[in-house]
Amino acid sequence: MNYFTKSLLLWVLAFVVMVVSGYYQRTTGPTYPKSGKIHLDNETVEYELIRSWDTGTGAQIKIEVKDRNVTGKYRYRRYRSHDEWSEQPMVREDDELIAVLPPLDAAGKMMYEIYLGTGGNYTKLTDEPVVLRYKGAVPWFILIPHIIIIFIAMMFSVRTLFEALIKGKNLVRYAFWTMLLLTVGGMIFGPIVQKYAFDAYWTGWPFGHDLTDNKMFVGFVMWIIAYFKVRKNPEKRGWVIAAALVLFVVYLIPHSMFGSEIDYTKQ
Repeated sequence: MNYFTKSLLLWVLAFVVMVVSGYYQRTTGPTYPKSGKIHLDNETVEYELIRSWDTGTGAQIKIEVKDRNVTGKYRYRRYRSHDEWSEQPMVREDDELIAVLPPLDAAGKMMYEIYLGTGGNYTKLTDEPVVLRYKGAVPWFILIPHIIIIFIAMMFSVRTLFEALIKGKNLVRYAFWTMLLLTVGGMIFGPIVQKYAFDAYWTGWPFGHDLTDNKMFVGFVMWIIAYFKVRKNPEKRGWVIAAALVLFVVYLIPHSMFGSEIDYTKQ
């Protein structure tokens, strides 16, 4: 197999790894909706309980329940607070039961529980309260480039790893592009997204505990080191292998872990 064919196959494999990691990031983490289903009389109700909402309005939790005999109620209180639980009935609009939580500032979190039932006999949908975080709206022209570039960086990282393993001729060039994409997507667009969402450019070390910021910084630093090592001496492929593996682990850590939040017990 010649180099061109081998390289093409490795690019395809790197693309597959990028897609799988993107799906994993999309379906994990504390902001991904909590879903499930519950059997109520003659209907099976599937629900999706949101865990993120833009500031400015109260979060709306909507559940499709066609059976008009089914009613709902919800309880809520601010997360990390001394608040008492508040309870409200869900409002029906056509085939949907709707709960509306009070609005909070960016990084404010609300705990809530949803109950559905008939004849006053309610069943709680989740064992534990769902925690929803409010965030500022991020413009699409900032968010979309951030997401696209950051995952292309993942693809280049994997492809550069393969180039190191096969001792390919494009190792330094691919390493440069990986470092550049991480710089633009993670260290330029990333803080801008954070500023829009939580009014702070950086909430990782040493200013906070945001794992998203911290893990991206670790991956970024590893790739800077790897690039300059192989640029000076292409035989030091171990640095590229190490940087790629670190970044892969970084992408396995769910997004928004230990993110910005308001501690209402201190206010």
